[in-house]
Amino acid sequence: MTANQDHKENTRQTENLLADAAFLEDIRRQMIKFATLQLGDGHLAEDAVQEALIGALKNASSFGGRAALKTWIFAILKNKIADTLRHKQRVVNASSLLREEDEDEELSELFDRKGFWQQDERPVAWGNPEAFLRETHFWRVFEACLERLPPKQARVFMMREFIELDADEICVAVDLTTSNLHVLLHRSRLRLRECIENNWYLQGERNDELP
Repeated sequence: MTANQDHKENTRQTENLLADAAFLEDIRRQMIKFATLQLGDGHLAEDAVQEALIGALKNASSFGGRAALKTWIFAILKNKIADTLRHKQRVVNASSLLREEDEDEELSELFDRKGFWQQDERPVAWGNPEAFLRETHFWRVFEACLERLPPKQARVFMMREFIELDADEICVAVDLTTSNLHVLLHRSRLRLRECIENNWYLQGERNDELP
């Protein structure tokens, strides 16, 4: 089979999958959940997801098959969300943000007075990152850990690490000062580290307690 034939076959398979009702229902549910977290508005999330799915269908021929189809579609959604956030001075105002309890937890207990890890709190070795990226179970654990974060922490973490917005853009979108943003990012990374270590890496064993 020639390269051109491979490309046509890949496009045909992509279009068939995008036309599959069960596949669309499953991925759309995941997309809505993610977009709503980032945009804080159900209608804006619906619009972004709809545009992303339409874009994926229209550009099925450009999907080279080098990544998973779901990854490719979420990359399109990520760009739609970034565009929405950048073109709206504020997608939501501070009063409509998801309410959350003030963070009182003593995360400082993880460090000594000089700012170094406490002996028992040092991160454990995480092995080969590339190998873990291919692990379906790892991403199930990661998603569960992300959902356990306070809503604002989860939102700014994904804005920074997944959507790759600049700090200034995030501050405008969620009405934060730069210092407050850094605090939220720091706390979210620590919480995720603890959760993932406890449920994935600790002692090199998997923990199936998470849903």
